[in-house]
Amino acid sequence: MPETTTRFATTSTTDSAGQGEASLGASRVLEVRDVGKTFAVSGKGGRKQLRALDGIDLELRRGETLGLVGESGCGKSTLARTLMMLERPDTGTVRWDGTDPYRLKGKDLLALRRKVQMVFQDPYASLNNRMTAAEIIGEPWRTHRDLYPRKRDRAARVRELLHLVGLRPSDEHRSPQEFSGGQRQRLGIARALALDPEVIICDEPVSALDLSVQAQVLNLLNELQQELDISYIFISHDLSVVRHVADRVAVMYLGRIVETGSTEAVFDHPAHPYTEALMSAAPTLDAENRRERILLSGEVPSPLNPPSGCRFRTRCAHATDVCATALPPAVTDQHEPGHVAECYHPRGRVGLGMPAPAA
Repeated sequence: MPETTTRFATTSTTDSAGQGEASLGASRVLEVRDVGKTFAVSGKGGRKQLRALDGIDLELRRGETLGLVGESGCGKSTLARTLMMLERPDTGTVRWDGTDPYRLKGKDLLALRRKVQMVFQDPYASLNNRMTAAEIIGEPWRTHRDLYPRKRDRAARVRELLHLVGLRPSDEHRSPQEFSGGQRQRLGIARALALDPEVIICDEPVSALDLSVQAQVLNLLNELQQELDISYIFISHDLSVVRHVADRVAVMYLGRIVETGSTEAVFDHPAHPYTEALMSAAPTLDAENRRERILLSGEVPSPLNPPSGCRFRTRCAHATDVCATALPPAVTDQHEPGHVAECYHPRGRVGLGMPAPAA
């Protein structure tokens, strides 16, 4: 009989971290380990703790786009705010280029903040209509005065950035209400580029735009990445957009990252049942390879009182008694290095404990 193997094998957290160290090396720009964040919430029963983030592990490589997907309320925006150093994690570590930002103060912290910028979801709410385009782009330089100390240098850089994002240099005197939605988002991107960042966090950057304009903005982001070697964390509900722009994908559910891997591996061979359900809901024009729709039962549990063990078990058709005992182990796809899921019963072409097809 042919020798049998399993597609997914259980690995310890230490083993996973070691493999990550070896594969990423000096190319890693962000490392998140076991990050947790809770908020105190007052209610009829008194004050409770809302677990917005619960043991997040994440890595970002230089020049790549990491897609972050999940249902509303799963913690994506809280994670973005934590990575932007707008929220301080209760547990775990965040390291930018090997540096813990929460140990820095003064000029050192200011220098690190320059490296990480953000493009917001709503271009109508994120820009001040009382300011001109030049004032919006140049506002970060009022804090980081050493970057362009001379007024004429700032004026020249504003025109360069406008041209870089596909706007006219003469638009510098216009106010945001004189721009269309797509042009406003280009202006927001120009503002994010003003400090020459290494990483841009894009929080639903095209969801408020028309379909044709979405494509233009996505192409712009791709061109900027190729030209400037920028890394993106791309948060989106639109799976087709994520598949188009992301190199790797992280799937989030109720404050935890339940699956990560290359875009092809996660989309074509989802290992976690939640990921499998997400992918089945994505529209496709390929009738022959269309997935059967998986309808999840029940409601998303409250982060005020998450289920024991696997957070997804209350909605999972494959859950067993063991799923309630403890958090699932990290299982690694032996055929796709870097494809990892937290699950006792991983899905895919070959699940845990199931023999692989004979060669």
